[in-house]
Amino acid sequence: DEYQWKGPFYFIQGADPQFGLIKAWAVGDTKNGDDEWGEEIKLAEQAVQAINKLNPKPKFFVLCGDLIHGMPGTQWRENQERDLKNVLKNTDQDIPLVFVSGNHDIGNTPTRETIDNYCKNWGDDYFSFWVGGVFFLVLNSQLYFDSSQCPELKQAQDVWLNEQLAIAEKHQCKHIIVFQHIPLFLRKPDEDHDYFNLEKSVRQEIMEKFHKAGVKAVFCGHYHRNAGGSYRGLEMVVSSAIGCQLGEDTHGLRVVVVTHEKIVHRYYGLNELSSQGIEQELLDMLAKQN
Repeated sequence: DEYQWKGPFYFIQGADPQFGLIKAWAVGDTKNGDDEWGEEIKLAEQAVQAINKLNPKPKFFVLCGDLIHGMPGTQWRENQERDLKNVLKNTDQDIPLVFVSGNHDIGNTPTRETIDNYCKNWGDDYFSFWVGGVFFLVLNSQLYFDSSQCPELKQAQDVWLNEQLAIAEKHQCKHIIVFQHIPLFLRKPDEDHDYFNLEKSVRQEIMEKFHKAGVKAVFCGHYHRNAGGSYRGLEMVVSSAIGCQLGEDTHGLRVVVVTHEKIVHRYYGLNELSSQGIEQELLDMLAKQN
């Protein structure tokens, strides 16, 4: 049923609730300073309340990684995960939650064990799903960043991804949209590699693969600031955090409207989305039957 286009719809993208980072960043100790996350709990609650009020309802709410700050094996991790789950339980039951793994969820250099642990807690680290004729792919971008401890898992994801893109072509889907944590690039496809993007040769290979398959957009987090650019018709959308801000943006969520022709998105501060909801221009797009 979901293979068929049924008209415009929208979803909500959030990233980096990262319970524990605000305190850790404030005290300048990102390794051990994450023993408080009251502020993040409030922000995540505000995000859930804002989403629950929206009318019409979004098709789903995707969280693009760094659900919590505590790295695998660290002291506060289980408490942070428990508290985030308690907040997310209050999401309207008609709005499915989609989770994407980030570097803090599975480690900067993931292992089979850290990925298995994530999967037990949050679901698969990569998977696909259909909504109204649109094909969505969730990827584990950490395998592109450093798969040295689990090369076989990276290879498995690569094989799977090629299969999925072939399926998308066969079903002639309306759009293909990708979710991952680490951006391919922040502003320009040929920018230098650093902590916040993927290494250049890896990036180039993925961008070419996505371009050939007709992927329209890649939505990410990780940067804790809004950014983005494009590569041969592929849009790279980097959304700032629900939690700790590292730039000038405000705590927020991205509203993404999918129409017959295009994907239109706008980042909203949590206060703005809570008080005013989605602007009329986007609502008009949803109301158009095409």
